[in-house]
Amino acid sequence: MAEPSSALDPNQFRCQICLDQLKDPVTIGCGHSYCMSCIKSCWDQEDHLAVYSCPQCRQTFIPRPVLNRNTILAEVVEKLKKTGLQAATPADHYAGPGDVECDVCTGRKHKAVKSCLVCLASYCETHLQPHYESPAFKKHKLTDVTGRLQDKVCSQHDRPLEVYCCTDQQCICYLCTMDEHRGHYTVSAAAGRAKIQKQMRETHKKFQQRIQMREKELQELREAVGSFRRSAQSAVQDSERIFTEMIRSIERRRSEVTKLIRNQLKGAVSQAERDMERMKQEIYELKRRHSELEQLSHTEDHIHFLKSFQGLPVVPEAGSGPRISVYPRCSLENVRKVVSELKDQLGNVSKKKMAEIHHTVTKDTILPVLVTRTRAEFLQYSCQLTLDPNTAYTYLSLSRGNRKVTHGTKQPYPDHPERFDYWNQVLCRESLTGCCYWEAEWSGGGALIGMTYKGIGRKGDSADCVLGANDKSWMLRCTPDSYSVCHIAEQPVISIKPSGSRRVGVYLDWAAGTLSFYRVSSDGLTLLYSFTSSFTEPLCPGFGVSYGNSSVSLCMLG
Repeated sequence: MAEPSSALDPNQFRCQICLDQLKDPVTIGCGHSYCMSCIKSCWDQEDHLAVYSCPQCRQTFIPRPVLNRNTILAEVVEKLKKTGLQAATPADHYAGPGDVECDVCTGRKHKAVKSCLVCLASYCETHLQPHYESPAFKKHKLTDVTGRLQDKVCSQHDRPLEVYCCTDQQCICYLCTMDEHRGHYTVSAAAGRAKIQKQMRETHKKFQQRIQMREKELQELREAVGSFRRSAQSAVQDSERIFTEMIRSIERRRSEVTKLIRNQLKGAVSQAERDMERMKQEIYELKRRHSELEQLSHTEDHIHFLKSFQGLPVVPEAGSGPRISVYPRCSLENVRKVVSELKDQLGNVSKKKMAEIHHTVTKDTILPVLVTRTRAEFLQYSCQLTLDPNTAYTYLSLSRGNRKVTHGTKQPYPDHPERFDYWNQVLCRESLTGCCYWEAEWSGGGALIGMTYKGIGRKGDSADCVLGANDKSWMLRCTPDSYSVCHIAEQPVISIKPSGSRRVGVYLDWAAGTLSFYRVSSDGLTLLYSFTSSFTEPLCPGFGVSYGNSSVSLCMLG
């Protein structure tokens, strides 16, 4: 037969305050038992109320009960200690780092499982039982355990936040509906959540659609990048092969010209050497005859003179025999001139074709990797610009704090080395790198909107001074009928028309080497054109205004 004590459940002899076995157990009027020290400590906190309650059933006592040791219960507890029948609390029931502690436990705190919005306390499983068992706690509001109970209580009325004010979009208590939120459209917190959750489902659906769209675009972009890399590699190989063939062709022509000149030299020199040898022989014979005549003329024997003279050769007639005409200055100067002309022609053709190649590479490069952006995304890179009066052409006037340029009457600007003295252009003070976005609005007959290195020419009418006509600048030409772009050479007209909005957005990603122009309208941004280049210096915004009363204004961005 088992010992009677073995049938006892050790958990029945736990103090529901400290959750350990009872020490000096006392039983209060409602029948619940506690450690004497635990219940005293609990009631000490209620002295200011003059009403004392049972921590489990909440039965109240007035005045404070006198506590006496329950000797029978103490003996049972002592017997349990001797038999070793003590229930161990699992380690995971104790509160650890990051856990919310039970507000009732003394000593080592247990992990709280629920929080009460009325008691403003959190309870472990054991101390929570009265909220389930006692009618006194029936109307208490339990919620998921939280360490920030005050966030769920009205700071003004110390009541649970159970109402949602749709007018002010905030959580309030019932008393708030009768005070500052009187007349507002209010619903229960559950109804408010249901309404917002419905909106969240729609938002979630849109997020899912946006994610799917972006994932598709990302995949398309990856494929486009891969395709472009393969295409670029093939283009590099083909270009290397073609340029190698061109170099070999030029080297063959060079060899042919060299061979032609040397063969011509060899033939001419050989002929001249043969003629010189013949002339040497002729000179020798003439000298020999001259010597014989000289000797004969000095003889004193008349008969010998006459007979000898008859045997001498006839004197050569003047002008007889082949004559050689020798130019005083013989050279192949014309050959150098013709070859030099060939070099200039090849250079001109090469320059023209390189501009076409640059345009083709730029156009083919930007399209596959284009990702549409919204104006809101660009505005985070917005920058404020001001026009530089020291660069303005004399027929351009600045206004609105140097944020507007208008073509009109001549201005009394002083001479300045940075001023354009021929073209109707002006630059901004600021030089830009990194990611930058700005907008400008044009009016009248047209305008140039662009970006340039500071080193663009300022003096004279050459292309080195014109926005977009050189390798230092990039330009968008705006007219009432069309947009077009230019960098070094003229580019095709853009199919998008300027009808409606005349505001242009400019986005620079200096490190990535992209400069993009957009039409800005109420519908958002429409890409006009994107340049790609390896920028080597900061870029400065610039404008050209050539028509009377035409203007460009820099827009203020929030």
